[in-house]
Amino acid sequence: MSRARQPPLVTGISPNEGAPWTKVTIRGENLGTGPTDLIGLSICGHNCLLTAEWMSASKIVCRVGPAKDDKGEIIVTTRSGGRGTSTVSFKLLKPERIGILDQSAVWVDELNYYDLRTDRNKGISPLSLRPANPLGIDIDKGKVPLKDLENMFPGMSGDFTSENFSATWYLMENHSSTSFENLRLSVGNLKKQASKKNEGSLAYVKGGLSTFFEAQDALAAIHQKLESDGTEKVEGSMTQRLEIILNRASEKADTLFQEVLGRKDKADSTRNALNVLQRFKFLFNLPLNIERNIQKGDYDVVINDYEKAKSLFGNTEVPVFKKVYSEVESRIEALRKLLLDKLLETPSTLHDQKRYIRYLSDLHAPGDPAWQCIIAQHKWILQLMQNCKEDFIKEQKGRVGGFEVDRSTALARVSLSAPVKRGGSFQTPRDGSWHYKSPQQVRFVEKLSDVVISQLPNFWKLWISYVNGSLFSETGEKSAQVEKLRKNARQRQNDFKGMIEEVTRRLVELVRGALLPSSLSELQLRQCGGWDSKIPLSGSWLTQVIHTLRLTHEALSALEIPNDLLQVIQDLLQDLRVHCLLTTLQHTEEDVKRLAEKENWVVDNEGITSLPANFEQCMIQMLQSLKEPMDCKAGEINIFNLDVVQDKVCEQCVSIMKVFVKCLEQLSSKSDGDTDTSHLSVDLASPDLFGTLNEDFISKPEQHLLIILSNCQYLEKHTFLNLAEHLEKNGFTMADKIIRVSREALRQLDEDLFERYIEKKSDPIVGSLEPGIYAGYFDWKDCLIIAVHAEVFTISKELVPRVLSKITEAVAEEMSRLMQCVSSFSKNGALQARLEICSLRDAIDPFLTFKQALEALPQLQSGADKKLLEELLNKFKSSMKLQLNCFKPASFQPVKR
Repeated sequence: MSRARQPPLVTGISPNEGAPWTKVTIRGENLGTGPTDLIGLSICGHNCLLTAEWMSASKIVCRVGPAKDDKGEIIVTTRSGGRGTSTVSFKLLKPERIGILDQSAVWVDELNYYDLRTDRNKGISPLSLRPANPLGIDIDKGKVPLKDLENMFPGMSGDFTSENFSATWYLMENHSSTSFENLRLSVGNLKKQASKKNEGSLAYVKGGLSTFFEAQDALAAIHQKLESDGTEKVEGSMTQRLEIILNRASEKADTLFQEVLGRKDKADSTRNALNVLQRFKFLFNLPLNIERNIQKGDYDVVINDYEKAKSLFGNTEVPVFKKVYSEVESRIEALRKLLLDKLLETPSTLHDQKRYIRYLSDLHAPGDPAWQCIIAQHKWILQLMQNCKEDFIKEQKGRVGGFEVDRSTALARVSLSAPVKRGGSFQTPRDGSWHYKSPQQVRFVEKLSDVVISQLPNFWKLWISYVNGSLFSETGEKSAQVEKLRKNARQRQNDFKGMIEEVTRRLVELVRGALLPSSLSELQLRQCGGWDSKIPLSGSWLTQVIHTLRLTHEALSALEIPNDLLQVIQDLLQDLRVHCLLTTLQHTEEDVKRLAEKENWVVDNEGITSLPANFEQCMIQMLQSLKEPMDCKAGEINIFNLDVVQDKVCEQCVSIMKVFVKCLEQLSSKSDGDTDTSHLSVDLASPDLFGTLNEDFISKPEQHLLIILSNCQYLEKHTFLNLAEHLEKNGFTMADKIIRVSREALRQLDEDLFERYIEKKSDPIVGSLEPGIYAGYFDWKDCLIIAVHAEVFTISKELVPRVLSKITEAVAEEMSRLMQCVSSFSKNGALQARLEICSLRDAIDPFLTFKQALEALPQLQSGADKKLLEELLNKFKSSMKLQLNCFKPASFQPVKR
């Protein structure tokens, strides 16, 4: 014998409260083995079996009927388990009933209230009572793809409410893995539902049986009364009287209810209006919300609300909605104008520009706001550059007497520092006020470069974002609008390239107007010129300008701007480098001209003044100052390879050398009163033997000639060679030509000065020979050659052979002439003449011989005469040993300092 099943137990209901006819789901245990096993279901004492739908042994779905109790249990009864129990309860909510004559402001939710008795004439849709699961078993969704089902059953559907319903499709879709036993159980459920197809109408009848019976009883009583009276058509009969009473009652009712019905119609209208306002309050509040959010700057909220309203009411035909929506459109149009004004407003950051462009794109603004922004930014950058120039020109003109710039020359720097010696170096002084002393043009270029570097990168990035579409969609999602804008961007590439080219060209023209006005046309000068160019910039300031422009070029190149757009800046840099080179050479020439003014005639032991060292250091410093502008950066060319530049640089360098040679010539021709020799380091004081020579020795012009000749020798042998090495090291490819031409000019000057000195010194000595021969005595005052030797030796030992050789040559020629003029010599005369000539020969033998003069004398025949001559010469050499030693080149070694 089988074991009896447990009674049903309800453990849950959802929802647990509601109005009559609310659909609820009951859950529990042992709720039946099938639909036929369920024989009873009551909620709050009301029988709900008619609407019950058995789903499984743990689930039942039904509707709550109009029970009398407000709260009660849920009792399930089955054949197999009997009457069950419940651990939960259901609360029935009864709506407040309002009488037909009662005034009420209570909102009646007519959508959720349903009364079968009052709506007995309205039919219930069959689908409302149709179960969601017609088979009554658990649905087990299979893994058959929908696409495969559509291919297998073309034109059919798995929806059991469709006209083209396919049962096979439905089973494969919802019960592909259901067991056969469950499918057999579902067949019984289908049969039960088929037998209950008219239960919907039967529910209406059951709900109104009492009213129907009362009405039937009343009609039957009236019918009996009429039959008993037999007066259906008799005047004054009960039927007639009943009709009159009913008509009066109807008229009275209309009178009583006219005001109530009016108020009801008004309340219905108000309720409908409030219902519309409640349901569409989003649209009605949207204009005010848009205004508030615009004031707060919450443009994203405005755009989202507008898109929502547009999708809901964009095509509405309702007049009220159309009116409100038109107001929304007017507010959005004002927002578009506001955003466009903010977008075109300058200055603004790149982040704000992108944000406003996205807003306008989301609002479907007409035109192309991004391109309008690019055009506005381009004009603003050009205006900033022009304003920068105007401000600096006004500042320059506003200063009294202009802006004076003291150019620190190489010579001035030498004078400010310690005395420069050969091998020393120049130190360029620079104080803390350097920036404030910089010329207007230099500060203008720096400010202009700052403007370009600060604005052009954002301008370029805005264009890149415009081209790749990131301005319109941060996520990169493609849409028709974005694709259209990208296409517009690609079509405008040439236009934007023209903008970049115009900015770089304007930058170059403004810089040229300030520094190279001669390179601009008259039209360009009127726009970019106007500078006071009376004070040209020095090479150091031009170097600073070149450095600034190089930084600008590097910053723009880092943005990956095409090189052809930046070529104008490279051309400007090339012209500025050439201009800096030539300007530096010109200023160096001016500095060299002033070197003569600083000559103090102080000589060292080698007979050299500071003039060659000053000249060499001036040239070296010039080359050092040109190192930075002449160095070739990326994309630049070596300007020394340009033929025109080579010719100009060579010409200018040769001019500098010739100017220095001219300075030496001017120094040699200065009169005694033009120079100060109080600083001469030579001391010609000698023992008593030379005490009487000092007056004649300090002949200042001759000393200057010797010093300059000594400097010329040093320049040719050392300075020019050093300069040639420095010029080649710094890229001057024409260094050989420069040094060659310079040495030729220096040699010519050396020869001219040497001839002048020899002319001044040899003529008195040669002129004193003939009178001395016939005087018959010797006076040291007349021995001028010793004085010349002392003078030259004191200034420069290296000049002694050259000077004395030339003078002794003149003396030898004169002695030869004098000897040849004697018709005949006496014995003693011949001996005396030979003795004097031999004495001269032995004294100045390192420089010249007196062979021709000795050949003109008679030869000594006797050995006694020869012996006497030798004795006399030895006596002369012994007594004149000190004097003769002075003519020996190696007798004195100067001390190096």
